[in-house]
Amino acid sequence: MDPRFTQLRLDPQGATPLYQQLARQLEQAIETGAWQAGEALPSERNLAESLEVSRITARKALDRLAELGLIRRSRGSGTFITPRLNQSLSRLSSFTELLTQRGFTPSSHWLARGLANPSVEEGMRLGLGADARVARLKRLRLADDVVMAVEESCLPAAVLPDPQAVETSLYAVLEAGGKRVARALQHVTAINADAELAALAEVPEGQALLKVTRLGYLADGTPAELTVTYCRTDYYDFMVELTR
Repeated sequence: MDPRFTQLRLDPQGATPLYQQLARQLEQAIETGAWQAGEALPSERNLAESLEVSRITARKALDRLAELGLIRRSRGSGTFITPRLNQSLSRLSSFTELLTQRGFTPSSHWLARGLANPSVEEGMRLGLGADARVARLKRLRLADDVVMAVEESCLPAAVLPDPQAVETSLYAVLEAGGKRVARALQHVTAINADAELAALAEVPEGQALLKVTRLGYLADGTPAELTVTYCRTDYYDFMVELTR
Protein backbone atom coordinates (compact mmCIF):
# COMPACT_ATOMS: atom_id res chain seq x y z
CA MET A 1 0.00 0.00 0.00
CA ASP A 2 1.15 3.53 -0.77
CA PRO A 3 2.36 4.89 2.62
CA ARG A 4 0.45 8.11 2.01
CA PHE A 5 -2.80 6.20 2.40
CA THR A 6 -1.85 5.25 5.96
CA GLN A 7 -2.38 8.91 6.87
CA LEU A 8 -6.04 8.76 5.84
CA ARG A 9 -8.46 8.05 8.67
CA LEU A 10 -12.00 7.14 7.67
CA ASP A 11 -14.71 6.63 10.26
CA PRO A 12 -17.47 4.27 9.03
CA GLN A 13 -19.53 5.14 12.12
CA GLY A 14 -19.23 8.90 11.61
CA ALA A 15 -22.09 11.19 10.62
CA THR A 16 -20.26 12.32 7.47
CA PRO A 17 -20.58 9.95 4.49
CA LEU A 18 -17.41 8.00 3.73
CA TYR A 19 -16.99 9.47 0.26
CA GLN A 20 -17.05 12.99 1.72
CA GLN A 21 -14.50 12.02 4.37
CA LEU A 22 -12.27 10.50 1.70
CA ALA A 23 -12.64 13.44 -0.68
CA ARG A 24 -11.84 15.94 2.06
CA GLN A 25 -8.77 14.06 3.29
CA LEU A 26 -7.45 13.58 -0.24
CA GLU A 27 -8.07 17.27 -0.89
CA GLN A 28 -6.03 18.20 2.20
CA ALA A 29 -3.24 15.80 1.19
CA ILE A 30 -3.06 17.34 -2.29
CA GLU A 31 -3.10 20.89 -0.92
CA THR A 32 -0.24 20.08 1.48
CA GLY A 33 1.85 18.52 -1.28
CA ALA A 34 1.57 14.83 -0.43
CA TRP A 35 0.74 14.35 -4.11
CA GLN A 36 2.44 16.57 -6.67
CA ALA A 37 1.05 18.09 -9.86
CA GLY A 38 1.10 15.57 -12.70
CA GLU A 39 1.32 12.58 -10.37
CA ALA A 40 -1.15 9.75 -10.94
CA LEU A 41 -3.69 8.69 -8.34
CA PRO A 42 -4.67 5.02 -8.04
CA SER A 43 -7.62 3.74 -10.03
CA GLU A 44 -11.03 3.57 -8.38
CA ARG A 45 -10.56 -0.16 -7.85
CA ASN A 46 -7.09 0.17 -6.31
CA LEU A 47 -8.19 3.11 -4.17
CA ALA A 48 -11.17 1.13 -2.90
CA GLU A 49 -9.05 -1.93 -2.14
CA SER A 50 -6.30 0.08 -0.40
CA LEU A 51 -8.76 1.85 1.90
CA GLU A 52 -11.23 -1.02 2.22
CA VAL A 53 -14.18 0.97 0.94
CA SER A 54 -16.61 0.31 -1.89
CA ARG A 55 -15.83 1.35 -5.45
CA ILE A 56 -18.88 3.62 -5.32
CA THR A 57 -17.32 5.46 -2.37
CA ALA A 58 -14.00 5.76 -4.22
CA ARG A 59 -15.73 6.95 -7.41
CA LYS A 60 -17.82 9.59 -5.62
CA ALA A 61 -14.72 10.88 -3.79
CA LEU A 62 -12.80 11.21 -7.06
CA ASP A 63 -15.83 12.87 -8.68
CA ARG A 64 -15.72 15.48 -5.92
CA LEU A 65 -11.99 16.13 -6.47
CA ALA A 66 -12.66 16.52 -10.19
CA GLU A 67 -15.42 19.06 -9.46
CA LEU A 68 -12.92 21.03 -7.36
CA GLY A 69 -10.41 20.98 -10.20
CA LEU A 70 -7.84 19.08 -8.14
CA ILE A 71 -7.62 16.11 -10.50
CA ARG A 72 -8.09 15.48 -14.21
CA ARG A 73 -9.10 12.24 -15.83
CA SER A 74 -7.49 11.08 -19.04
CA ARG A 75 -9.33 8.28 -20.82
CA GLY A 76 -7.05 5.29 -21.08
CA SER A 77 -4.27 6.93 -19.06
CA GLY A 78 -5.62 7.43 -15.54
CA THR A 79 -6.31 10.15 -12.99
CA PHE A 80 -3.73 12.87 -12.40
CA ILE A 81 -3.21 15.74 -9.96
CA THR A 82 -3.74 19.04 -11.77
CA PRO A 83 -1.38 21.97 -11.44
CA ARG A 84 -2.87 24.70 -9.26
CA LEU A 85 -1.52 28.21 -8.90
CA ASN A 86 -2.17 30.22 -5.75
CA GLN A 87 -1.24 33.78 -6.68
CA SER A 88 -0.95 36.59 -4.16
CA LEU A 89 -2.72 39.80 -5.14
CA SER A 90 -0.30 41.85 -3.03
CA ARG A 91 2.98 40.77 -4.66
CA LEU A 92 4.12 41.42 -8.23
CA SER A 93 5.47 38.16 -9.65
CA SER A 94 5.75 36.72 -13.11
CA PHE A 95 3.90 33.58 -14.13
CA THR A 96 7.24 31.86 -14.69
CA GLU A 97 8.48 32.77 -11.20
CA LEU A 98 5.30 31.54 -9.52
CA LEU A 99 5.33 28.19 -11.27
CA THR A 100 9.05 27.60 -10.79
CA GLN A 101 8.75 28.34 -7.06
CA ARG A 102 6.02 25.70 -6.79
CA GLY A 103 7.95 23.02 -8.64
CA PHE A 104 6.08 23.23 -11.96
CA THR A 105 7.66 23.46 -15.40
CA PRO A 106 6.38 26.64 -17.10
CA SER A 107 6.13 26.96 -20.86
CA SER A 108 4.34 29.01 -23.51
CA HIS A 109 2.52 28.16 -26.70
CA TRP A 110 2.83 31.26 -28.83
CA LEU A 111 -0.16 32.48 -30.80
CA ALA A 112 1.29 35.83 -31.93
CA ARG A 113 4.39 38.00 -31.42
CA GLY A 114 5.03 41.19 -33.32
CA LEU A 115 5.01 44.98 -33.57
CA ALA A 116 1.90 47.00 -34.40
CA ASN A 117 0.15 50.31 -33.80
CA PRO A 118 -1.76 50.57 -30.50
CA SER A 119 -5.52 50.48 -30.28
CA VAL A 120 -7.28 53.49 -28.80
CA GLU A 121 -7.56 51.79 -25.41
CA GLU A 122 -3.93 50.61 -25.46
CA GLY A 123 -2.72 54.08 -26.38
CA MET A 124 -4.78 55.67 -23.61
CA ARG A 125 -3.62 53.22 -20.92
CA LEU A 126 0.02 53.30 -21.97
CA GLY A 127 0.11 57.04 -22.70
CA LEU A 128 0.95 56.58 -26.39
CA GLY A 129 -0.02 58.37 -29.57
CA ALA A 130 -1.77 56.68 -32.47
CA ASP A 131 1.45 56.65 -34.50
CA ALA A 132 3.43 54.87 -31.76
CA ARG A 133 4.56 51.27 -32.04
CA VAL A 134 3.85 48.55 -29.52
CA ALA A 135 4.96 44.97 -29.03
CA ARG A 136 2.03 42.56 -28.89
CA LEU A 137 2.32 39.10 -27.34
CA LYS A 138 -0.42 36.48 -27.26
CA ARG A 139 0.18 33.02 -25.84
CA LEU A 140 -1.12 30.11 -23.84
CA ARG A 141 0.54 29.80 -20.43
CA LEU A 142 1.19 26.19 -19.48
CA ALA A 143 2.27 24.37 -16.34
CA ASP A 144 3.60 20.86 -16.90
CA ASP A 145 2.01 21.02 -20.38
CA VAL A 146 -1.45 21.87 -18.98
CA VAL A 147 -3.07 25.11 -20.23
CA MET A 148 -3.51 27.41 -17.24
CA ALA A 149 -4.36 30.71 -18.93
CA VAL A 150 -4.59 32.71 -22.14
CA GLU A 151 -2.47 35.86 -21.99
CA GLU A 152 -2.34 38.97 -24.16
CA SER A 153 0.34 41.62 -23.51
CA CYS A 154 0.96 45.02 -25.06
CA LEU A 155 4.12 47.02 -24.36
CA PRO A 156 5.60 50.20 -25.90
CA ALA A 157 8.27 49.33 -28.44
CA ALA A 158 10.63 51.52 -26.41
CA VAL A 159 10.21 49.03 -23.57
CA LEU A 160 10.25 45.85 -25.65
CA PRO A 161 11.75 46.56 -29.10
CA ASP A 162 12.04 42.87 -30.03
CA PRO A 163 8.99 40.77 -29.04
CA GLN A 164 10.69 37.67 -30.48
CA ALA A 165 13.19 37.90 -27.61
CA VAL A 166 10.53 36.68 -25.17
CA GLU A 167 10.59 32.90 -24.96
CA THR A 168 9.22 32.15 -21.49
CA SER A 169 9.49 35.02 -18.98
CA LEU A 170 8.57 38.50 -20.21
CA TYR A 171 9.74 40.06 -16.95
CA ALA A 172 13.16 38.40 -17.23
CA VAL A 173 13.63 39.92 -20.70
CA LEU A 174 12.54 43.35 -19.45
CA GLU A 175 14.92 43.22 -16.50
CA ALA A 176 17.79 42.14 -18.74
CA GLY A 177 17.07 45.20 -20.90
CA GLY A 178 16.99 47.58 -17.93
CA LYS A 179 13.18 47.99 -18.12
CA ARG A 180 12.08 46.32 -14.91
CA VAL A 181 8.39 46.57 -14.02
CA ALA A 182 8.49 47.95 -10.49
CA ARG A 183 4.80 48.11 -9.63
CA ALA A 184 1.42 47.35 -11.18
CA LEU A 185 -2.29 47.95 -10.81
CA GLN A 186 -4.35 44.80 -11.22
CA HIS A 187 -8.07 44.37 -11.76
CA VAL A 188 -9.81 40.99 -11.48
CA THR A 189 -13.25 40.23 -12.84
CA ALA A 190 -15.21 37.17 -13.99
CA ILE A 191 -16.29 36.50 -17.57
CA ASN A 192 -17.84 33.62 -19.51
CA ALA A 193 -15.64 32.19 -22.24
CA ASP A 194 -16.86 32.69 -25.81
CA ALA A 195 -16.22 29.98 -28.39
CA GLU A 196 -12.78 31.24 -29.43
CA LEU A 197 -11.50 31.77 -25.88
CA ALA A 198 -12.95 28.45 -24.69
CA ALA A 199 -11.12 26.59 -27.46
CA LEU A 200 -7.82 28.23 -26.52
CA ALA A 201 -8.25 27.61 -22.78
CA GLU A 202 -9.51 24.06 -23.39
CA VAL A 203 -12.73 24.61 -21.43
CA PRO A 204 -16.42 24.34 -22.41
CA GLU A 205 -17.93 27.39 -24.08
CA GLY A 206 -19.59 29.60 -21.48
CA GLN A 207 -17.39 28.42 -18.60
CA ALA A 208 -16.38 31.12 -16.13
CA LEU A 209 -12.84 32.46 -16.37
CA LEU A 210 -11.04 35.06 -14.30
CA LYS A 211 -10.02 38.06 -16.38
CA VAL A 212 -6.99 39.73 -14.82
CA THR A 213 -6.00 43.11 -16.27
CA ARG A 214 -2.59 44.40 -15.17
CA LEU A 215 -1.04 47.78 -15.94
CA GLY A 216 2.64 47.77 -15.02
CA TYR A 217 4.92 50.75 -14.48
CA LEU A 218 8.66 51.32 -14.55
CA ALA A 219 10.37 52.74 -11.46
CA ASP A 220 10.00 56.29 -12.84
CA GLY A 221 6.24 55.87 -13.23
CA THR A 222 6.21 55.31 -16.99
CA PRO A 223 3.46 52.87 -18.11
CA ALA A 224 5.31 49.85 -19.49
CA GLU A 225 2.96 46.86 -19.74
CA LEU A 226 -0.72 46.18 -20.34
CA THR A 227 -1.48 42.50 -19.88
CA VAL A 228 -4.86 40.78 -19.92
CA THR A 229 -4.85 37.20 -18.66
CA TYR A 230 -7.81 34.85 -18.86
CA CYS A 231 -7.27 32.33 -16.06
CA ARG A 232 -8.92 28.94 -15.73
CA THR A 233 -10.81 28.91 -12.44
CA ASP A 234 -10.15 25.20 -11.93
CA TYR A 235 -6.39 25.86 -11.78
CA TYR A 236 -6.09 29.40 -10.41
CA ASP A 237 -6.59 30.75 -6.90
CA PHE A 238 -5.98 34.36 -5.93
CA MET A 239 -5.04 35.22 -2.38
CA VAL A 240 -4.75 38.48 -0.50
CA GLU A 241 -3.63 38.97 3.09
CA LEU A 242 -5.69 41.37 5.18
CA THR A 243 -4.57 42.93 8.43
CA ARG A 244 -6.34 45.05 11.00
